Amino acid sequence: MRYIFLFFLFLFSGNIAAQIDNPLDSVMSLDEYLGYVKSYHPIVKQANLIINESESKLLKARGAFDPKLEVDYDRKKFKNTEYYDKLNATFKIPTWYGVEFKANFEENTGEFLNPEFNVPTDGLYSAGVSVSLAKGLLINERMAMLKQAKLFTQQARADQQLLVNEILYEASITYFKWLKSYRNRTVYQSFLSNAALRFDGIKKSYRAGEKAAIDTLEARLTLNTRKLDLEKARIKYIKSSLELSNFLWLNNDTPVELRPSIQPDTTTFNRIDEILNVTAFDSEDFDVETHPKIQSLNLKYESLQLNKRLKQNNLLPQIDLQYNFLSQTPDETGTFNTQNYKAGLNISFPLFLRKERGDLRLAKLKLQDVEFERTTTRVNLKNKVDAVTQEIESYQIQNRLTQQLVDDYEVMLQAEERKFFLGESSLFLVNSREAKLIENKIKAIDLENKYFTTKASLFNIMANLL
Repeated sequence: MRYIFLFFLFLFSGNIAAQIDNPLDSVMSLDEYLGYVKSYHPIVKQANLIINESESKLLKARGAFDPKLEVDYDRKKFKNTEYYDKLNATFKIPTWYGVEFKANFEENTGEFLNPEFNVPTDGLYSAGVSVSLAKGLLINERMAMLKQAKLFTQQARADQQLLVNEILYEASITYFKWLKSYRNRTVYQSFLSNAALRFDGIKKSYRAGEKAAIDTLEARLTLNTRKLDLEKARIKYIKSSLELSNFLWLNNDTPVELRPSIQPDTTTFNRIDEILNVTAFDSEDFDVETHPKIQSLNLKYESLQLNKRLKQNNLLPQIDLQYNFLSQTPDETGTFNTQNYKAGLNISFPLFLRKERGDLRLAKLKLQDVEFERTTTRVNLKNKVDAVTQEIESYQIQNRLTQQLVDDYEVMLQAEERKFFLGESSLFLVNSREAKLIENKIKAIDLENKYFTTKASLFNIMANLL
């Protein structure tokens, strides 16, 4: 009867392990978890601020082309004498190129007024234009700022995608670590149950005089070893659960602590490509120019080219021309003509242009720096894709071989258990076979984790958001 008991003990030990593997509580899948991270994680929200900031800068740059109203009023009165009373109101409309339209009203009175400020009693109206004929005509500071602000907005979207992708990558690695520690704990739990049942059976056989005392000692050594392994796995699982909680947030920036009843999805292997959106990836069709990092560098290069054009334009002389038609009756047609006007010309040109030439040289150096970075990034991305692709293929082969080893060791263990039941083997050999099976199961879990991590690396390199 004792042998029959031991036979059924070993026969059903695998079923006990399977029951423990079945999740009895809530399961949080990888896609559900990443959905929480993408929606509520503070750093993801912070990444969205990059776009908001760039849009604010764009609005600020457009403000340089806003119409402007200026009023200048100056009055002096002393000992009942009005020295002067001057009013000058101007309405300006800047345009894309170095042209500015202007309308002006001027009214001046006073006993000590400078003669050049004398105007008709009802004031003097003027309408005209100011033009930069050389420096600032085809490109100027406000034009360059607006174009650069538009490029920065596009660049911010690419940078935001890279930042969010990096957070999702780190979150995925943490989930895989959590899954690995959970599966390791489950393995040790199942074999601890086997060791406990085996120890109880050996003790009963010893008391019945069918087993030697040394067998009970060996069974107890195995049991305590399994307990120790389980305790180590339990602590690792707790630590990985706390690390996972760092990525879990709700609305209003409320952190979430993972409940012990929540378990990872052990079927992640079957859906990993679909979840990480790398199902249809082909390294041969990978276009590095569509990568957000390259797009960001391209936009940065365009912005620096604008800066270079602006610095080149600064080498030209400053030639500003103003021409204004004058009239004291602007409501009458034809009163603005070439007979009454006010014009001016201003010319300035630095003799050595050392500042301007230095700025241009720096702008060219920045362009070269970004060009080197673009070239290096293209090569790095292609090499990373090739390396990760080959690594994934290797892990697929290793996973198949490791699973075959696990299956074979399970058969060996079952055979050794049957021989032990028939009295042709020893408890030492059974424990040795079981230890090898545990070792290979842990290796299989570790390989699966490396496979998941490599898939996440591919997702990170592609920078495709979920």
